[in-house]
Amino acid sequence: MRPFLGPIWLIAGLLVGCAGSRLPEDSPAGGPSAPEAHLDTVRAGRFDTGKMWTFDDPPVEYFAQRYGFRPTEEWLRHVRMAALRFATYCSASFVSPDGLVMTNHHCARDAAAAVSRPGENLVQNGFYARTLEEERRVPNLFVDQLVLIEDVTRRIERAMAGARTDEERLRAQEAEIRAIEEEYRQRTGLEIQVVSFYNGARFSVYGYKRYRDVRLVFLPELELGYFGGDPDNFTYPRYAFDCAFFRVYDEQGQPLRTEHFFRFNPRGAEEGEPVFVVGNPGRTSRLNTVAQLEFRRDLALPYTLEYLKRRSAILQGVLRRLGEPNPELENQLFSIENTIKAFTGQLRGLRDPYLMARKRAFERDFRRAVEANPTLRSRYGGIWEEIARIRMELRRYYPDLFVFQTQGIGRSQTLALAQAMAAYAHQIQANASTAEIENRRSRIRNWPAPSDRELEANWLEAHLEEARRILGPEDPYVRAALGDRSPQEAARALLSRSRIWDRSYRDSLLEAGSEAILRASDPALLLGRLAEPRLRAAQEANARLASREQVLAGELARALFEVYGSQIPPDATFTLRLADGVVRGYPYNGTLAPHKTTFYGLYDRFRSFDQKAPWSLPERWHHPPPEFDLGTPLNFVSTNDIIGGNSGSPVINRQAEVVGLIFDGNIESLPGEFIYTEETSRAVSVHAGGIIAALRHIYQAERLVRELLGENPGR
Repeated sequence: MRPFLGPIWLIAGLLVGCAGSRLPEDSPAGGPSAPEAHLDTVRAGRFDTGKMWTFDDPPVEYFAQRYGFRPTEEWLRHVRMAALRFATYCSASFVSPDGLVMTNHHCARDAAAAVSRPGENLVQNGFYARTLEEERRVPNLFVDQLVLIEDVTRRIERAMAGARTDEERLRAQEAEIRAIEEEYRQRTGLEIQVVSFYNGARFSVYGYKRYRDVRLVFLPELELGYFGGDPDNFTYPRYAFDCAFFRVYDEQGQPLRTEHFFRFNPRGAEEGEPVFVVGNPGRTSRLNTVAQLEFRRDLALPYTLEYLKRRSAILQGVLRRLGEPNPELENQLFSIENTIKAFTGQLRGLRDPYLMARKRAFERDFRRAVEANPTLRSRYGGIWEEIARIRMELRRYYPDLFVFQTQGIGRSQTLALAQAMAAYAHQIQANASTAEIENRRSRIRNWPAPSDRELEANWLEAHLEEARRILGPEDPYVRAALGDRSPQEAARALLSRSRIWDRSYRDSLLEAGSEAILRASDPALLLGRLAEPRLRAAQEANARLASREQVLAGELARALFEVYGSQIPPDATFTLRLADGVVRGYPYNGTLAPHKTTFYGLYDRFRSFDQKAPWSLPERWHHPPPEFDLGTPLNFVSTNDIIGGNSGSPVINRQAEVVGLIFDGNIESLPGEFIYTEETSRAVSVHAGGIIAALRHIYQAERLVRELLGENPGR
């Protein structure tokens, strides 16, 4: 699962406060299509809210009933301690007693770039340390091991008990969380995080042992780690060798001796065999109400997708114009294209009548359970209607909130600076604190000018197009910005006439004070003065609505817990979860997707696309040795519940042996952000046997192979 864009994700998600080919327009995201389904009789599935179980309350009885497997406390502790959080964006695991760590190639790219020496490109060409001495320490990289879990729900509830307003409740909650984190940090010396589950209905202290000496051991070439590139991303059948290995060292500079690690099982898992994913899923919204999901469907995701598609086209044009590699712009384009596919799948799911009927059925059943209990009805009966009212009110502000936002990839820096100057002038008039005024003044004085004027013109033109489309041609801002001109003409005229990037002009306005800024005829400042108050009003409304909705979401989550208990797992929070599933293929494109793919398929794809990127292979792969069995499994799929953040998660069997490595989901899994289904949604993994075979026969990484198989220590 590929990391998503931060700022854009915030815009498309709640209240603002991994990758594949596009789905065909008539492709259902899951379940029967609308004409086939009797939507008024659709029922919610037992696991529509997912299977991302916490280690606070693992479903031992369910596992026993479903798989005939009852994990012991010892098994659960061992699995938890062998799993890792890789930096702030991926998952990983210990896979040897000498601190060897396994994760994905796409999680390791930044690390590989950081340790590449002059003349090297380890991301592109790969790396293997044949000795311990050759393993390269990655600056600023860390992994976290979850060693402490304690419930602190009652303590936080007591801290909020005397609050009279929503704002007071949230302030009390935040203050108590900070106090708990500091107290536990001082007491334990661990990295401490208070985790909120069920939208604030439950809280736990998670204490992490952080390892800061992490060294790169192995990384395949980009052509293998990202085989098939963007076209194959979020698809299956798949043929990617998306793996990487690191090693943790102790404070004495020796490989870490760890009691808890997952042993490798190169046989993998058979079709139908239960398997478990242990990792840190990033974020889901499965406990959202239907009104919240409809808001995402109608406004947040459509707006964001149009925004991203336009920025993608601009970046592709810039890269063609430059005519040479530009890693920074290429990485931005990769992130945007990846996010487009993820959000397209989510939107398709939200527009799928069958899936939304399942969400409505769950909400209907939940509400009936609340209404049937007088105590619950008095506490929680009106919450759904109030959340719906909040979302309806937000629809009034969201266009301004989206159009005038100044953060994120592809925003015009000219308009961002103009809005910052308008905000500065209003701060002075509102008698803001000296510190606040000086802070914004300093930022304005030192605002970096766009390095590519043509690209800045493209961003500004895209903004004006979006303003016209979203706000309408008669909107005062749009009329002032465009007049009778096209967005392209208006953007270029503004940039040619504006003096906002003239440092001396900017400084003179700052020295002259607020009135000078508010009266200046500069065209950028004119638009900034129109946009800034509208953005501020929308942000204030959003903050007010978000505070109220956050409290309501917590109340609703408490009702959920009272009705269903821990039968329903909480939404993902980039904290450790245990997800069960089985290895299983699925129907697709009028045929069947096999549960596994092999190296034969890798070479078939290589030849079928005439050895051209992104299906090319490095030279060392062109003529595999005779002893390399091309029938060895390379990738496989299972029904495990995963999302972004699960990248690098180990797939284990009942013996806690590694049988695979999560690296993606199929395109049918993308609605998993709001609903979990098993019909065609699949997690995609690298097969443990494929990892061993490639390491041994292609990379001659015998030291690493023997360590993974437990045949010799990693020292």
